Amino acid sequence: MAKQQYRSVPDETSGLPKGIKYIIGNEAAERFSFYGMRTILVVFMTKYLHYMVDGEVGTEMSDAKANEYYHNFVAATYFFPVMGSFLSDILIGKYRTILWLSIVYCLGHLSLALMGGAGLAPGSWLMAGLFLIALGSGGIKPCVSAHVGDQFGTKNSHLMTKVFQWFYFAINFGSTASTWMTPLLLKWYGPHIAFGVPGVLMAIATLMFWMGRNVFIHVPPGGSRFFRETFSRDGVVALLKLSTIYAFVAVFWGLFDQTGSSWVIQAENMDRRFLGITWLQSQIQVLNPILVMILIPLFQLVIYPFVDTFVFRLTAIRKISIGFFLTAASFAVVAKAQDLIDGGATPSIAWQLWAYVLLTSGEVLISITGLEFSYTQAPKTMKSVIMAVWLFSVSLGNIFTSVVNHSIQVPGISQVAADAKSQSPDTKNTIGTWTFRTSGRSLEGSEESGKTITISGVDGDFDTADDIVMHFNQYNILEDVETSDNESIAKASEIIEQAFFSDPRDDSEKALPTESKGQELLAGLTDSYGNAFVYSQQSKNDYRIASSGPDGINQTQWDIILSATVSRVASDEGSSAGDEPYDWLEQRIIAARGDEGKASVEAARGNIAETAINHSITVGGQDTMEGGDYFWFWTFTILVTSVLFVPVGYFYKEKSYIQSQGSDESLIESEDVDGQVDGVDLQ
Repeated sequence: MAKQQYRSVPDETSGLPKGIKYIIGNEAAERFSFYGMRTILVVFMTKYLHYMVDGEVGTEMSDAKANEYYHNFVAATYFFPVMGSFLSDILIGKYRTILWLSIVYCLGHLSLALMGGAGLAPGSWLMAGLFLIALGSGGIKPCVSAHVGDQFGTKNSHLMTKVFQWFYFAINFGSTASTWMTPLLLKWYGPHIAFGVPGVLMAIATLMFWMGRNVFIHVPPGGSRFFRETFSRDGVVALLKLSTIYAFVAVFWGLFDQTGSSWVIQAENMDRRFLGITWLQSQIQVLNPILVMILIPLFQLVIYPFVDTFVFRLTAIRKISIGFFLTAASFAVVAKAQDLIDGGATPSIAWQLWAYVLLTSGEVLISITGLEFSYTQAPKTMKSVIMAVWLFSVSLGNIFTSVVNHSIQVPGISQVAADAKSQSPDTKNTIGTWTFRTSGRSLEGSEESGKTITISGVDGDFDTADDIVMHFNQYNILEDVETSDNESIAKASEIIEQAFFSDPRDDSEKALPTESKGQELLAGLTDSYGNAFVYSQQSKNDYRIASSGPDGINQTQWDIILSATVSRVASDEGSSAGDEPYDWLEQRIIAARGDEGKASVEAARGNIAETAINHSITVGGQDTMEGGDYFWFWTFTILVTSVLFVPVGYFYKEKSYIQSQGSDESLIESEDVDGQVDGVDLQ
């Protein structure tokens, strides 16, 4: 059978290329699938993942761990464009690269939809799915926009700007729709549907792309010629110069992509009623694509001309520099909002709205400008490589954020609970820095047996005062943790609770002690090792008391921690929430934990007879930087980056390569040229 021959030269026509409709439809569906799963990822990892196995409750993932995994995923997504560009330009061409990696992409969505099924643990399905999606999505990134350009000839090249505008609209339409819709799917229909629907959209995107195979222009790969043309003297010099700029831009991406991680976590403790809508925790991310579509014409038609005319000439470098300072301002806003949360207030989600306005303005100034600037600064034979390296700066920024979140995590006994509860009784083992033994446990009033895991304390010996004992029931659910200081830390908690309930205001208005007041109340109290208790308020309804434990050192794996949450009787204003049917997660909690689970669900809804405070004890597992300190760290980081970029930008000498008719390439060399092309942010 003869091999299918595709056209490699565009038609000489003044109309739109026939394959454009397939590419636009493909892009809208693909962006829906990617942003849909990404929008709910952190919420899923922190609230849903440990409930994915029927009849069991796994170990809850910490905020810092979820942030780490999220940014590792984004980093991988923007690393694989380098591989995709080499695969398409050297070996198999753009069409086959996009088609084959789209199939890999679909398999990734399938893995996420199968979490909780047979064969692998939910965490393993999650990691497999994220890797395949990162490989598929990242690998096609440098190919898709270039594939659009390949469809045009000389007679219809004037239509390219119009098509890229529709291409950009498809990106924003798909991401806006999925960012709003997917959190609703997760809330009411659960992870299988919420991850499955984006997977179906990706399958449709792949089918639409395949349907256009006979009308697409297929530009063949360059083979070894790619290397000969790419690594010229001008190309290497341009790459080294741009890499200096990209190092600063990478820091911006490390902050920008936190809108899908730390900003989502912050939104849980904010008043999400705004503009007549009660927003779900992760839905606020929809503001970004909406603001992008508003701010781009505002900057292009109003702000840029005004600044150019009345202030100073806006070069690409100056735009990027201003974008850094706007990003610092946006994080200062969310840091201040977090300070309010840490102080027991419930600030409006409008704080994040204003932060999004500043951050998205920074995105317009940095991302779109940087993409255009990169294109003009790259010699003809280096343009695809430079685009891949530009995307790689996103990867580096997210690696930086992931490393920070990894470094602030302290080992906790939850690691043992997650990995050891499936082991057989009467065994002894080591996980990480923990040494433990497992034994059977008789359950009063039941023929079933549970499990007890004993961890040797800081002295390394069993059956001593610093042992940590975890009790599991017959369903492998952790029921309680015993330490040498359960009684003393519970007494400290009673003092805080007395102060809370003595507040004469209504239950909905009662306030936990501030950190200074709480520390004053606990003055003179110590654990059995002579360590003072440390009180910290986490939000309006959450506080924590910590002891440095047997090693006497704060913020180590031996810290004994009591975490408490206030469950308030629903006020008249919020009582309607208690009348709603149970959502997917609430049903899962009740199914996994029985009467105890139902009681916790009703308490969260406010359907309780009186306000109560529930607490649990654990050992280790805290984060060394959290709350407002976390956001102020990133504000300071981007502010220092902004200041350092000013002299770098001042001394950067631009060298623009602009394509011109009748010649291979014209070169413009200037210190202030602002080489602009019809580029768009194709993330």
